Parts: sequence; C-alpha cells; structure tokens
Amino acid sequence: MNKFESRYTQSPKEVKQMDTAALRDNFLIENVFEANQVNLTLSHFDRYIVGGAMPVDQKIALPNPDDLKATYFLERRELGIINVGGKAVVTADGEKYELDYKEALYIGKGTKEVFFESATPGEAAKLYINSAPAHHTYPNKKVSKAEAEIVELGTPETANHRIINKLLVNSVLPTCQLQMGMTELKSGSVWNTMPAHTHDRRMEAYFYFEVPKGQSVCHFMGQPQETRHIWMQNDQAVISPNWSIHSGAGTSNYTFIWGMAGENLDYGDMDHCAITELK
Repeated sequence: MNKFESRYTQSPKEVKQMDTAALRDNFLIENVFEANQVNLTLSHFDRYIVGGAMPVDQKIALPNPDDLKATYFLERRELGIINVGGKAVVTADGEKYELDYKEALYIGKGTKEVFFESATPGEAAKLYINSAPAHHTYPNKKVSKAEAEIVELGTPETANHRIINKLLVNSVLPTCQLQMGMTELKSGSVWNTMPAHTHDRRMEAYFYFEVPKGQSVCHFMGQPQETRHIWMQNDQAVISPNWSIHSGAGTSNYTFIWGMAGENLDYGDMDHCAITELK
C-alpha cells in the first residue's frame, strides 16, 4: 500500500512556539522507504513532493494521489530521482533507464507512466524522489556522477570538507524549477552548509544517508536568530521552509541529497548568515 501525506506551511512565528514533537511532525519525514511501496509527502512550501520508492521483489508504479487532482502524476509536474540502493531500472513511458548507486534521472512533465524495479535479486533499489510543479516539458535524462558539476568546499580544520555533486541542476540539464544534488562529507568532517544561508526564493529538502550504524545527524533549521534542531537517522528527510536555514552536524561523516524548487534556478542565490551571528 503506497502512502501519501500532505503538510501545510508554517510561518516563523508558529515555528518559534513548537516543541520537539511539533517540529518533527511538521518537518521530519521518518519513513522514506518501505518495501514494495512508494511513500510521498507533499509540502505546501512551493508544492514540493519528497518521497521514496523501494522495489524489493516486484515492479512498482509511481502512483497518482487524489490530492493532485491530475490525470496522472506528471501531468503538471517534473520528477527527479537519485538511487541510494541497489541497481535500479526505471521505466518512463516504455523507455528503460538503469541507475547505479548515486546516479540520477530527470523525468519531464507529460510522462504518463513511471515504474520502478530492482535490477538484482536480493539487492533492493532505493529511489529517492523529489517533484515540483512544471510549466514546460523538458526531455528525460540520466545523469551519472561523472556528468555532474563537482565543487569541493570546506577544510578539515573547520570539519566541513565536502564534495558537492550538482546532478539535476540547470548547468547540467534544463528543468522548470527542480534542482537536486548530493553532498559527500570527507572522513573527519561533520558540518554541512556552514556557514549557513537562507534563500527566500526557494524552499529545500534534505535527505540524509550513509549515516553509519549507531550515529546520527543533528539538522538545524529556523531563522538565523531563532534556530531550532531536529535529530535525524539514516535514510530520513527533512523539509526546509524558504525562510529557514538548513544545516547539519553529524556524529560521523555522512552524505545528503539536497533538492529545491521555487522562483529561480540560480544556485548561488543565497542570503548568507555569519556563523557568529547565529542564535
């Protein structure tokens, strides 16, 4: 049984009053993957959808939730996929795409049928999904890590040495508003997106994975002068409002996927926050 959840938006004033349980209920997505299911969470921040498909021993279809009021899921949407499990096969209107670990696929508006399956018995694919409303049809395209735009940032001294893989971004392929990439922290580094920033023109979602057993990541959110935190485990996602910082520190190094959508496609459009000014 597939799962679909819709979550309303919240203002800084509301979030300021939230306790731990309320923060987690509104922003944390605990169960991204479940066997032979597609789990989807719709955020009313830019109508962004976050989810996961985990085909274990059967082919599963991208559902069309009633809440979208669409003839099919991608009637007015675009879709980004990054594989974080065993080798996968994604079929989009009859065309098959094989995705290895950490490879990405963009599927454009107008694609009527999408199916997910694992290529190797006993090695379940885990397909992390982001989707945003779309106004134009762009071609489907697979993007490997070798085709990504790669940026190296940070230093071991500040515990934020990391590799940013820009996979589904407008410098690599055309999209309407969806952008996705993956940041890999080097051994000994634990901080992501620090110094922190906001961008009121775009919301964002983070998905944390490759978190070692017994370790966790503390995700920071909120306005720069009114921050909050959410403790997260492996294979969990978190919604970041347009007005919020989005940063994290782990008890070990880890990898995370960032996805965003909104008013522009300028990756560098950020309002930076000085570390010493965070509260």
